[in-house]
Amino acid sequence: MPYVDRQNRICGFLDIEENESSGRFLRRYFILDTKQGNLLWFMDNPQNLPKGAEKVGSLKLTYISKVSDATKLRPKAEFCFVINAGMRKFYLQANDQQDLVEWISVLNNATKITVPKPDEGQTTAETTQDVLGAMKQVSYKTEIIGGVPIITATQEQGEGQTEGERGGLKKGQNQLPYFLSRGVQDQAIKAGYCVKQGALMKNWKRRYFMLEENALSYYKSDMEREALRVIPLKEIHKVQECKQSDLMMRDNLFEMVTSSRTFYMQADSPEDMHSWIKAISGAIVAQRGPGRSANTIRQARRLSSPCIPRYTPFCSGECSTYVTQSPSPMPLLTPATSPPAVTRSLQEFSASVSH
Repeated sequence: MPYVDRQNRICGFLDIEENESSGRFLRRYFILDTKQGNLLWFMDNPQNLPKGAEKVGSLKLTYISKVSDATKLRPKAEFCFVINAGMRKFYLQANDQQDLVEWISVLNNATKITVPKPDEGQTTAETTQDVLGAMKQVSYKTEIIGGVPIITATQEQGEGQTEGERGGLKKGQNQLPYFLSRGVQDQAIKAGYCVKQGALMKNWKRRYFMLEENALSYYKSDMEREALRVIPLKEIHKVQECKQSDLMMRDNLFEMVTSSRTFYMQADSPEDMHSWIKAISGAIVAQRGPGRSANTIRQARRLSSPCIPRYTPFCSGECSTYVTQSPSPMPLLTPATSPPAVTRSLQEFSASVSH
């Protein structure tokens, strides 16, 4: 889902057909910057890319004439919509129907044509020239298609990377690894990508997470067979939205506190972050059993632990570990409550004392 980041920009992941009519959709991270008047897309969230990483493509909002649903035009592309920019059409795929509707809405709202005041107006030629001059870079190429300048990356592949590795072909958010597509699929509660902070280097890497009934595992990618780590649910104390997000300057950040360390993970959207928190917390509660919350678990453990000996001031010998009631003092005998023989003895003793 599109969300608003810390710089008040609308962001989110979409799949774009960068080469027109190719039918090949690549996953990109989009930033709609209404202040700068640009729609940018990157290989990943710039927070997860090396410092100074360039954008893959960009489009001026003034060139966009209309954004509309394209599911009928591209029936094989699910949740598809099109951006009309002059003679060029950009086809994109959203994650679901709600994501589709929201992206169409925000893009159309951002590209509404407004008539500037006479004293604020500028000629179109000057504006276009300034834009082209500012956007012209060595690593990009500019094409004029239907009178509309389109800027795209000149390098099709990076060094040491294949097109598949750079492009990141479309995969569902909850798609499971191919070796888990059958047997374990029914047991998986949630699966998808998150960006995780490393334990030692404190660097951030994208990992594929899979939540099962008894554990949370993460892999290097969704094509790996062996997990990098398996975290039993019984070791997870709590999962919550990260309170240190302002210090780390990351959106959609949540933390998972375990017995050994605290894991910091960044989701792709606020909805995805809350979905992970809810799923992990629900799995923990389900593992403990119905009606067994953390408080009841701690209380049960406390009650099942050995009793602690209490201090007894007049204890002689070894004291029992269990607390027992001390014997009550012997009641005083009175004539009203004493047996007859005892009563006579008391009377004789009193008479002798008085004399």
